[in-house]
Amino acid sequence: MKKGLYALLLGGLGIGITEFVMMGLLPDIAKDLAISIPQAGHLISAYALGVVIGAPLLVLIAGKYPPRNILIFLMIMFTVFNGLSAFAPGYTSLFISRLLAGLPHGAFFGVGSVVASRIAPKGKEAQSIAIMFAGLTIANIAGVPLGTYIGHHYSWRLSFAVIVLVGLITIISLKYWMPNLPANKESSLKTQLNFFKSSKSWLMILMISIGTGGLFAWYSYIAPLMTEVSGFSANSITYILMVAGFGMLLGNFIGGRLADIVSPAKASLILLSTMAVTLVIVYFVSFNPILSLVMTFVTGAVAFALAPSVQMLMINTAKGSEMLAASTSQASFNIGNALGAFLGGLPLAAGYDYTSPSLVGALMALTGGVVAWVIVVQSRTAKVKVSPVKKEKKIPSIDFFKKSIALQK
Repeated sequence: MKKGLYALLLGGLGIGITEFVMMGLLPDIAKDLAISIPQAGHLISAYALGVVIGAPLLVLIAGKYPPRNILIFLMIMFTVFNGLSAFAPGYTSLFISRLLAGLPHGAFFGVGSVVASRIAPKGKEAQSIAIMFAGLTIANIAGVPLGTYIGHHYSWRLSFAVIVLVGLITIISLKYWMPNLPANKESSLKTQLNFFKSSKSWLMILMISIGTGGLFAWYSYIAPLMTEVSGFSANSITYILMVAGFGMLLGNFIGGRLADIVSPAKASLILLSTMAVTLVIVYFVSFNPILSLVMTFVTGAVAFALAPSVQMLMINTAKGSEMLAASTSQASFNIGNALGAFLGGLPLAAGYDYTSPSLVGALMALTGGVVAWVIVVQSRTAKVKVSPVKKEKKIPSIDFFKKSIALQK
């Protein structure tokens, strides 16, 4: 494997830790800053808002620079703003630093996806993108539990110090391992923005925002689901999240392989449909601890298998604005995060139990699957409209007949 992919994996690891560790640190931050846990939860929303703002904006600004320079700049932003989070004196300053820390998230994965596809061997583009996203899954397996442990037993500020360390290592690895690919000099603001003129682009944004929201409708409430319904102790949640993380790691590589075998659009359709089925199963088996644990692994695998597929779908569709498209998909993921958590919480507010968000998630995944089916049909129709070039029949020349007569004589 090329060293540049290791650098992207490290970046994904750092981003994964800072995004997901907040869920485990909320009680510690709330206690230290003398705020309520729901108020501390706004820090998660601040980060997601930063991702949505920064993903398209930073790529549009930096589009003409060499990809390696862009990635290093984004990781410097990531490191500095997470450092500010570690030293934030109060809630307001921490909210602002979390918002700023989210800015480079989507842009890094967007630019990184395009770079990974360019340096990949022919036919293994999606698998190379999966290596970058493996950083997110490793964060869930090791980084987030470590950060949560440090926050609980020492200080949540030290958890951000670990993130800063990962950021510094990533900057060095990008500097020395990432090939210096040339900048796209033909790229312009107008060319990039053409991506949003296509109806297919908006269909993909809709598919990701709603479809992946199915994952977050379930995952946002996994802790109370496993304790209140499945019967696990509160101390087991860290290990249950690690089970989900191992599923995500496996699913990520399976999704990359699937997207290279079939088209990314078909892979997205298959995986979203499968996610809908798995979330329905979660609803029915959550009362059984063993089956609930098995489905935690399976659902994590199916959901995260989507990441390489949707990235390749965006890149393949957006000729001339690949980085913007890939970054927009990350913004869409975070819209799905917020949308899934909100819609998944509605039945809970209405008095239903903690199995109900999985049904909401199944409906969202199924809706995303329907949009994916529309994209597949559109792609087929476009191929049919492209008429094959007919070979012109060559009419024998006069010289040919003269040579034939000479041979007969």
